[in-house]
Amino acid sequence: MSSASIEPASAHGSTKSYVLGLVLSLVLTIIPFGAVMMGAFSTPVTVWIIVITAVLQMLVQLVMFMHLNTKADEGWNMMSFVFTVSILALVVGGSLWIMHHLHINMMIG
Repeated sequence: MSSASIEPASAHGSTKSYVLGLVLSLVLTIIPFGAVMMGAFSTPVTVWIIVITAVLQMLVQLVMFMHLNTKADEGWNMMSFVFTVSILALVVGGSLWIMHHLHINMMIG
């Protein structure tokens, strides 16, 4: 077994970081659920609440559970992070763009 294949103990999170990630994930799930169920906000505000908490949820998942960060590791962590953020921007931006145009084109009247 070579020393290059042995991961340092700091590569994995502690119990405290996993619990913090779980709590943050639950809070970021409850916020948009509550906004939709209360119906107290206008539609654009509710959509922005959902989008912002979804992006934050993805970042929490990446950092707390997948341990992606900006440290070296031969650039793979940073490259994975940039790729994930790019895909996230494409999916969220594309979904909002499609929903907006469907809403405009499907209006009756």
